[in-house]
Amino acid sequence: MSHIQAQESASQVGSMVPTPTPEGGVRGQMLREFWYYFSENKGAVLGLVVFSIVVFVALFAPILAPHNPAAQNRDALLLPPVFMEGGRWAYALGTDAVGRDILSRLIYGARYSLFIGVFVVTISVSTGIVIGMIAGYMRGFVDTVIMRLMDIILAFPSLLLALVLVAVLGPGLTNAMIAIALVLQPHFVRLTRASVMAEKEREYVTAARVAGAGPLRLMFRTILPNCLGPLIVQATLSFSNAILDAAALGFLGMGAQPPTPEWGTMLAEAQEFVLRAWWVVTFPGLAILVTVLAINLIGDGLRDAIDPKMRKG
Repeated sequence: MSHIQAQESASQVGSMVPTPTPEGGVRGQMLREFWYYFSENKGAVLGLVVFSIVVFVALFAPILAPHNPAAQNRDALLLPPVFMEGGRWAYALGTDAVGRDILSRLIYGARYSLFIGVFVVTISVSTGIVIGMIAGYMRGFVDTVIMRLMDIILAFPSLLLALVLVAVLGPGLTNAMIAIALVLQPHFVRLTRASVMAEKEREYVTAARVAGAGPLRLMFRTILPNCLGPLIVQATLSFSNAILDAAALGFLGMGAQPPTPEWGTMLAEAQEFVLRAWWVVTFPGLAILVTVLAINLIGDGLRDAIDPKMRKG
């Protein structure tokens, strides 16, 4: 009888012992740790809030915008903002030289800026990772050729090279995004190559190779997941660079073409009214400033959360 009681008590004790944490629990713990270090950077949290607002405005632009961004009102040319004398509540931030509502154009412009950032980062990251993986894994002649091409691209100022590429491809938003993606690509190639070279000789890669994993599996299933931290941070910073470069190309007339409500194009159309209608230039410039600053702050927070060397405490 005592033997049976001992078994029952042992089973009860065993039921009280926590079971091993499943993979989902490990990921949840990693996410909580990531958010802890990210939230330690107050600027990054503020940037995330601002960027979330920009995304919300872009997604619900048709609902939030009080007017059609392309609609012209000849009876409301260069109206000042509502807080100035002569302003109207119907046009809270004023109108431009042809009577278009600036607030509505800013709201729709957020869509273009976010689309530019997503498109450029997707193209530059995907192609940069593939090329960088090949260069870092193959080495030798292939690595030399790829890296010399990347060095040539990096030797030119990014905006100047983007201007040349757009001049060759032709003005337009699509060609501008392609040009910016090609200009930003070398950063991802070099970063991926360096990470692959550091990870290639580690024990887990050798074990996978001995187990029979082929080159493609080694590159994209074994090595790449351990190289994503720096790439994510670089992608965040490249997102803001893409918005800035697209705005610069739009300002120079080589990016989005009028009447597209893109922030850089709005600046280009308004440059002749700087002295007598400051709001036409100021608000698009502030939109670019706030959005890019928010993304850069998020990038700093990601760097602090991903890189153990940057963690405090």
